[in-house]
Amino acid sequence: MVSKRIIPCLDIKDGRTVKGIKFVGLQDAGDPVELAERYSQEGADELVFLDITATEEKRKTLVELVEKVARKVNIPFTVGGGISSVEDVNMLLRAGADKVSINSSAINDPQLIAELANKFGSQCIVLAVDAKLINKQWKVFLVGGRVQTDLDLFEWIQKGVELGAGEILFTSMDHDGTKNGFANEALKKISELVKVPVIASGGAGTTQHFCDTFIHGKADAALAASVFHYKEIEIKDLKKELSLQGVNVRL
Repeated sequence: MVSKRIIPCLDIKDGRTVKGIKFVGLQDAGDPVELAERYSQEGADELVFLDITATEEKRKTLVELVEKVARKVNIPFTVGGGISSVEDVNMLLRAGADKVSINSSAINDPQLIAELANKFGSQCIVLAVDAKLINKQWKVFLVGGRVQTDLDLFEWIQKGVELGAGEILFTSMDHDGTKNGFANEALKKISELVKVPVIASGGAGTTQHFCDTFIHGKADAALAASVFHYKEIEIKDLKKELSLQGVNVRL
């Protein structure tokens, strides 16, 4: 049985780790290089680095910072933010990333998913999807949650996987930073819809929330930020609790 993964997320703005609630009200959460090193030592299974204003500011991901983080970690490392071409991915993989996450650029040009998957392999391409419930329908947002599209969450994810995405990172904007639990109903539907791993994001507040997203949401991995950044939940303790509840994790 494949182990469920625990993934701390570094949301980066102006070279610092930040955290907000429902994508707004960003607060400083520390130095990304120091945090990355800490998580690597504490037993995180992977790390996600998202340059959250790269698309809005129409610039490339902070390659120099990616290089610094990569030197400090010995776990798989996914980088996203402002990625829109083969050249961008080449640059980030050379800087030390293992996988790349694409979001707005894939919505604007879905064929980019196929192009990147063909060039680097599906296992390297994570399709990140930010969505929220609008009139009881999950709608996809782009530009870091600032712009609503007409895309249906489930249809878009299905299309993304058909085009070659090897993993889905689904963030519920309604749950983000609330610490009230993950969007497990939507996650379960996604997990049953596609055959690639699904990462749950948005809403982690307790160890039970992680248990619930693995058991009820059928997620393959769970991503969180502030509960790890501020040591509200220790990764080692979380994994012990997951194991006690019958969730297969790498201890």
